[in-house]
Amino acid sequence: MTKPGRPGARKSNKKGALKGTGGLGRKSLEGRGPTPKAEDRAWHPAGKRKAAAERYAAAGGKGKPGGSSGSNPNRAPRAKSSDDTETVTGRNSVLEALKTKIPATAFYIAQRIEMDDRVKEMLVIARNRDIPVLEVTRQELDRMAGFDGVHQGVAIKVPPYQYEHPQDLLEKVFDKGQMPLFVALDGITDPRNLGAIIRSTAAFGGHGVILPQRRSASVNSAAWKTSAGAAARIPVAIAPNLTSTLKEFKKQGVFVLGLDGGGDVQLPDLELADRPVVIVVGSEGKGLSRLVTETCDQIVSIPISAATESLNAGIATSVALYQVSTTRAQAK
Repeated sequence: MTKPGRPGARKSNKKGALKGTGGLGRKSLEGRGPTPKAEDRAWHPAGKRKAAAERYAAAGGKGKPGGSSGSNPNRAPRAKSSDDTETVTGRNSVLEALKTKIPATAFYIAQRIEMDDRVKEMLVIARNRDIPVLEVTRQELDRMAGFDGVHQGVAIKVPPYQYEHPQDLLEKVFDKGQMPLFVALDGITDPRNLGAIIRSTAAFGGHGVILPQRRSASVNSAAWKTSAGAAARIPVAIAPNLTSTLKEFKKQGVFVLGLDGGGDVQLPDLELADRPVVIVVGSEGKGLSRLVTETCDQIVSIPISAATESLNAGIATSVALYQVSTTRAQAK
């Protein structure tokens, strides 16, 4: 009995050895050699990152631009999460920072930027100081500047701000034979207020700003921006304990003036403006703290319209500094 065959199967009638292909089959199995590494393939994201890194290194940069494997090779290098550098944006801020020889690590400029004298000067300074100049998209600058930042097509990366000691600031002013004028902040937590106060301090001849170590704004990118570059000229000191620092200043002949709406002396009647002074500004909500208030020699108020409850901390500081500087100019 014969076994049933498999439906659809074909029976071969070929017998014996068949003629070979001359090795053609074996060669086709060999393929085109080993697969190139991803970074050696120009079209691959890894290859694009490698090419971008080579261009960045050729421009004088350090490290590789971009972050994860899916990053855009045309983007500027992103700082690591542990990197505590700051991004300074805006033409005035960037130019002032470069002029004062802040050790910037990179200068970013928007593609097809409208050149003016400030931008040209930035480029000259950056090239003379061997600061890498990186051309990026405006979208990348938007990201670097933050949600409410205005970059005007330029930005630089700067190291963490180097704070000074309050006593060192005071000694430097005395050594120069100048009349000390400082601003101390008590509970100011908005960096934009800090930046505005730094700018006013520079505008009216102040010698520095003193911050408490705790519960205070710091000189970050927002403060840099608001200061319009003044943060590069006006030193900022950190006081481990603000009340103790003010008491030490008093021992060395510096009068402590606190700004408060319920002061016992109105600003136009201030008689201590031509003396060494430190103006203390409190937060808009809570004002001066109790210990700081008790340390002040005088509490000074700024006369304003009854329809206005209070002044912004930055504006109040500007008005007080203007009054002091005007009084001193008239006394000369």
